[in-house]
Amino acid sequence: MSAVMAMHRRPKEAIDGLLLLNKPSGLTSNRALQVVRRLLNAKKAGHTGSLDPSATGMLPLCFGEATKVCAYLLDADKAYRVTARLGAATDTGDADGKEIATAAVPELSTDSWNEILQNFVGESQQIPPMYSALKKDGKRLYALARQGEVVERQPRTIQVRDITLLEVAGPRLVFRVSCSKGTYVRTLVEDIARRAGTVAHTVRLHRESVGHFAAADMLDLATVESLAASDPDGLKDRLLAPDVALSGFPAVTTDADAGARFSGGQAITVSGGFAKGLVRVYGADRLFLGVGESQGDGLVAPRRVFQLQARNP
Repeated sequence: MSAVMAMHRRPKEAIDGLLLLNKPSGLTSNRALQVVRRLLNAKKAGHTGSLDPSATGMLPLCFGEATKVCAYLLDADKAYRVTARLGAATDTGDADGKEIATAAVPELSTDSWNEILQNFVGESQQIPPMYSALKKDGKRLYALARQGEVVERQPRTIQVRDITLLEVAGPRLVFRVSCSKGTYVRTLVEDIARRAGTVAHTVRLHRESVGHFAAADMLDLATVESLAASDPDGLKDRLLAPDVALSGFPAVTTDADAGARFSGGQAITVSGGFAKGLVRVYGADRLFLGVGESQGDGLVAPRRVFQLQARNP
């Protein structure tokens, strides 16, 4: 039997944890997930916040019990390094599309570009692009767009937390942006160009962070493949504990009896005067038990219970 066949026939393992993949260009988010899942031989897997195939950067991959944090990561802010090509627009808004318009690139000073970019900081309404995975009457917008159809899209509220000009040279514009979920950077680039009196498309999009996760925690796919071949246990050791994704929530520690009740689906009483909202709940041995919701009166009701076997680092 070949090594490849043996790998496919191995029983899948119950692996719990997060891997921050530095997704390469040319790979869909789902394909990247399946590649890493196979390398880890994991039973259950999911990802949060898809990246376009041409985009690179942070793609949190969740395995086992860590798939329960996916919904919370979807709501997290993201930060991107964006490279735009001024003077040319494409039908998809990126370099994979067909050029549909050209315009002269205005000769603006750095201060002028900074002023334009700062106009986009804050809350605004953004119309999603046709080339997106949103659905209209059960059909993906990008599928309709490929058939030449254009349908009305409702504007969505987005929040740009911060935007910083990194470089502007001729038709090349580079900036870093931190924004809320649901923000289409390709559309942001087009809107910025329109404000400057020209057109543009995104030529490179690199996601630097999701929530509080840092770029330094990412692993390249080549590193994952190398570790899977030479040091499988070492690869598992690189996984982050599921509760790391929830560090923005206050932490509650319970005794063994309360922890058992929480894991069984019952509300528990805690001390510490926690305000209303989501909290991380830990057992007496610091084992992460799940996400609870504080009622503001000392009661914490379970919202997402985790069944982890190993102690969190």
